[in-house]
This record gives sequence, structure tokens and C-alpha cells, in this order.
Amino acid sequence: MALETASGPALQFSVPGVHCAACIGQIERGLAHLNGLQSVRVNLSMKRLSVTGPVDSETVMSAVEKLGFDIFALDSASLQVSQDSTSRALLMRMAVAGFAMMNVMLFSVAIWSGATDTTRDLFHMISAAITLPVVLYSGQPFFRSAWSALRAGRLNMDVPISLAILLASGMSLYETLDGGTEAYFDAALSLTFFLLIGRYMDHRTRSAARSAARELTALEVHTAERLIGDQTQTVPVTDLEVDDIILVPTGARVAVDGVLLSGEALMDRSVLTGESAAVTLKAGDVLQAGEINLTAPLRLRALTVGADTSLRRMAALVETAENARNSYTALADRAAQVYAPLVHTLALIALVGWWIATGDFRYSLNIAIAVLIITCPCALGLAVPAVSTAAVSRLFNAGFLVRHATALERLAETTHIVFDKTGTLTLPTVQLPEKMSDEDKGIAKSLAQASLHPLSRALVTALSDTAAAPVADINEVAGQGVTGVYQGKKVSLGRGPWLGASHTGLCLRIGDADPVPLEVPEALRPGVADAIRNLDLPCEIVTGDTDIPAQKLAAQLSLPVTSSASPEAKLNRLKALSDAGERVLMIGDGLNDTAALAQAHASIAPSTALEASRNAADIVILKDSFAELPLIIRVARATRLLSVQNFGIAAVYNCIAVPVALAGYATPLAAALAMSISSITVLANAQRMRFIR
Repeated sequence: MALETASGPALQFSVPGVHCAACIGQIERGLAHLNGLQSVRVNLSMKRLSVTGPVDSETVMSAVEKLGFDIFALDSASLQVSQDSTSRALLMRMAVAGFAMMNVMLFSVAIWSGATDTTRDLFHMISAAITLPVVLYSGQPFFRSAWSALRAGRLNMDVPISLAILLASGMSLYETLDGGTEAYFDAALSLTFFLLIGRYMDHRTRSAARSAARELTALEVHTAERLIGDQTQTVPVTDLEVDDIILVPTGARVAVDGVLLSGEALMDRSVLTGESAAVTLKAGDVLQAGEINLTAPLRLRALTVGADTSLRRMAALVETAENARNSYTALADRAAQVYAPLVHTLALIALVGWWIATGDFRYSLNIAIAVLIITCPCALGLAVPAVSTAAVSRLFNAGFLVRHATALERLAETTHIVFDKTGTLTLPTVQLPEKMSDEDKGIAKSLAQASLHPLSRALVTALSDTAAAPVADINEVAGQGVTGVYQGKKVSLGRGPWLGASHTGLCLRIGDADPVPLEVPEALRPGVADAIRNLDLPCEIVTGDTDIPAQKLAAQLSLPVTSSASPEAKLNRLKALSDAGERVLMIGDGLNDTAALAQAHASIAPSTALEASRNAADIVILKDSFAELPLIIRVARATRLLSVQNFGIAAVYNCIAVPVALAGYATPLAAALAMSISSITVLANAQRMRFIR
């Protein structure tokens, strides 16, 4: 599939073998030499490769395959099925390995208890019959990854894992057929089982991530009404050209950026700019793609179309920011870069050293295998996934959904918080007078239902349990309000000054009675004041709203504020903070926050946010209150601390176990027990997450 970008068509591919920052660098550097290539980007969470420039897909696929990665032409539907099947396959392999491990352990106990000669050989043969097919089946995720790395001339964590599993199984089979006393079948299976637990946890954490840039297409208009003389013609948006005259019906989104030709228009641009109030425009003003026409049909002349519209440019900003964030190297990946070469070096030293010392290659190989098993990164492979899974579960139970694999690691590193205002710190509300009659409520609901204004929508929500009154002759006056007739009396809902009231907000007037104020434009979201008071990080507000409401809220919360900020201005503020050494946590909800959410070191969105904003965020708050926002920070910091502790446990284990293995004292029993104890200790330490408050 090809997507049109400003630099030409982009070729899109699925690269399912990508799982760390090293893979991203390998692919991007490996394709840099291709003739005609203009840009190459790898999106880790989507496992997607995007290539632009006059280069054909076969050339790209061939180059990536030579790097040791599987690559497929992107099919979004089949990719989703593939992700689901991957999860099921890992779970099945883990279950098979666990079941086989328990059975082989039973035979091993008998051998360790003193079974000899024919009985021992029989138990070894039965263990081999169970272990070999299970290892070949359950170990495939590690074998495939290791083979891909070796074909490309590089090492990853799966290389020592695969070597340990295969050598332990192969040497055990040789010992069994030769009547030997030593066998590692139980160690091979327990190693496979515990590592599959870590791989499954890691996959489940990563699979929550979805692309925010892809969701922006939901806001794009796919067809438009083009005016040719007095006739309208429905055409695909891709067919529109600059200077085309376009008709935008009431309630419809604007398809392209353009100049308003109609005399007046009332537009809802809250999702684009964050402005809480609808905007009244006059002829000659500029409209942006994605705005909603709230009143009568309008005409505009197209200024920019296709990939040049403001909405498309915002999508490009988001995708660029996502790819920058996805290049973050996770803690486990950084450890793996050092650990893998060290494991191979130790095993080689054991093999060569003991071969020189004893002249017995078989004995030396047994010791080298024991070193590989004992040093194999089972605890290391579980260190981060075990803690991350416990943290994700802890936050979900508290009402927070973690969506990105490295979210908690990045969140723990944040030093500064930037809040959006409208929809994030505040919520639009309508306050009804206590003595308002049911009849008046029904009239207000009937009038509000006829308008697409955001405050009218909020009023309809507030009156959800009220039956609408039979108001006739309803008519909307652009930028002012709605009128109608009820039982012979004129009834009106709209701006206070339009109805003759001193109140500037929403009012209801029935007949000649005085207008009744209904609206409180914005209310502080529940828990915001408590959250800001309990956060131990500096905070500020950057909003697209105008200066007066922004300053009012900033004074209420005692925070610095930047008002009238465009999406680009928000990005620039984040970049300025980043250049100053800050690691920024962005909390926002609107389309104008999407690029900033993706660009920030870490990001959070409320559940009321737009789909695109939720998908750009690392964490989604599933409830209305922000009171427990500091809990997210505490859990993130605990996640980092417990992960480091788990690496420490793995390091201490290796410091004790490696000398024992190198000295030749690591029996199969010792290797299996030591590896299992280290893994169980790591899992138990991760469960301390449940006590974080």
C-alpha cells in the first residue's frame, strides 16, 4: 500500500521481527545506500517500515531480507490478525513447555534420588522423547530471532538463549544414547518456559500501542460538494484543486483549507485549536480542514488541498513525533547490548580452558553448556516484563490504561509537566437553576437539540432525563442562538446580550420574561487541584484558548500559562523545554494536542479525549477525576526501581553461579535449580508493585 506524502508516495511494509531500537538502527542504516531513497522510518509499536523516494518495493524488500528481517507488503487487516495470532501462539508454546517441564522434572527427581544404570537410562530416554519435540516447537520464537540476527552478522539476546537450549538438548541426547550419567533436559525445558513467560509479557505490553497518525484520517472528509456555476457536484476530496468553490452543509466538516466566501459563519474549531467557544467568521476569513460548520451552509474557495491541508500537516507532525519516541531504547535492550557478547565469551573461555587443561573435549563441552545455561538471561529476560506487567495491572485497577511498551520507563524520567486547558483541566458544563420547572427544561432541551453548538450539546446532555417540549418553528440565528414558538409564546436559547441580558453566556428566555442564565462555560475537572498540589514536579499550562479564560484558570491553580498556542507553538514549547534539559510529560485531549502528546518524552490523555489524542498518549485516564494522577508517577518510578533491582538480582546470581560453572561444579541439577530460583525471585520482587500507594 502506498500513502501520498509531501515528498511523494510512501511505500509501507510490515516488519514483524522488529522489537528494539537496535533493529530500527539496523534497518534504517541498511537501506540508506539504496538509489533514489529519500527517507526511511521504522515505527516500532506498529512494526512498520515507511520508505519514500523513487525506489521500487522489491528492492526494499530484498535489502531488508538481506539484513535478516522478514518483510511483507503492508495489509492493515492481516497485520492485526497477525498480532492476535502471535499472542495466542506464544501462550500455546508457553503452556506446552510448562507442561513438559513438570513431567520431565518428575523423572529428574527419580534420577537425582539415586536411580542408576537401566532405570536411569530409561528415564533419560523418556525425558528425551518429551523434551526434543517440545523444544523444537516452543523454542521457535528464539530460534527464528537468533537465526535472523546471525544471517545479518549481528548478535542479540536470542543467540545465547538458542545456543543454550539447543546445546543442552543435543548434549543431553548424546549422553543418553552413550549411557552417560549427565543430562540437561529439565534445564532446557525450564529455560524455555521461563523465557517464554517474559516474551509473552513483553508482547502483551507492546500490543496495546496503536498509531495516532492513522486515527487522524477519521477526521478527514472523503467527499465534498464542489460548485460549478449554480450546480453542485459530489466529488472525492482527492479531486479538489486550488481555487475550487466548495459548499459546506450545516453540521459538516470543512474538507480543505480555504477562504470564506459567505457573509458570516459560526465554526467549531475546538478540536483544532482548543478554543472553548465557537468562532464567528466573516467573508475573507480563513477556514481550516477539520472545522465544523455550526449554522447555515457556507461557501469557500480552496487555498490548499490534499497533503498540504493543516489537518494533513498535523498528521505528518504526529507521525514524525511517534517515530522519534519509538527510537527510545528500553532498559532491557540496553542491558542486552552488553550481556549477549559477555555470555558467549564466558562459554568460550570455559570450553577452551577446560579442553587445554584436561584434553577431554566432551567434558569441556559439558562445562561450557553449564555456563551457557547458568548465565542464560532467564532472569534478565523476566526483569522488565514482570515488573511492567505488574505495574500495568496496578494502574488499570486504579483506572489508568497503559498503552505503550516503554511508557513507564519514560514517565519515571520526566522532570516537567505541561497541561492543556480545555477538556483536560476543565470541562464544559451547564448549570441549571434549582427552581427551573420541568416545562422550562423541556423547552430548553427542544431548542438545544436543534443546534450543533458545543454548549447546546452540553445542555442536551445535562437534560438527558428530561422530555423535549413540542416547540414549533425552530430557527437558528448564526452566532447568536435558537428561537421557536411554544404554546403561542416566542422562546429563545442563546447568547445573553442577544436576549437582552447582562449575562454574556447561555440564557433561556420564554415570552417576555427576563432571560434566565443557564451556562457555566468551564468547570475545573474533579481532582485537578489535589493532583497539582501533590505532584512533586514543576507544572505549566499551554493552551490554544484565548488569554482571559486561560489567565483565570492559571490564577486559580497558581500555574504559569501560555495562551492562544497553535499545535506548532505547543511543539515548539516542548522542544524548548527539551533543549533546556527537561524531560516533559504532556497531558492533553484535543487534536491540537496530538502532535505534542506524541512528541513529549511521556504523555497522558483523559478518556474524553479524541481518538487520535488517546492513541498518541502513553497512558489514558479512564475516569473523570485527576485526583490520582500522582499515583501514575509513583508507579512509574517504582517500575524503574524494581526493574533495576531485578537486574541487580540477576547480576548477583551470575556473580555466584558463573564461578561455580567455570570451576566445573555446575551439575544439571544445580544449573536447573539456580536458574529457576533466580527467575522466581525476579517474579516475586515484581509483585511488590501491588503495595504502591
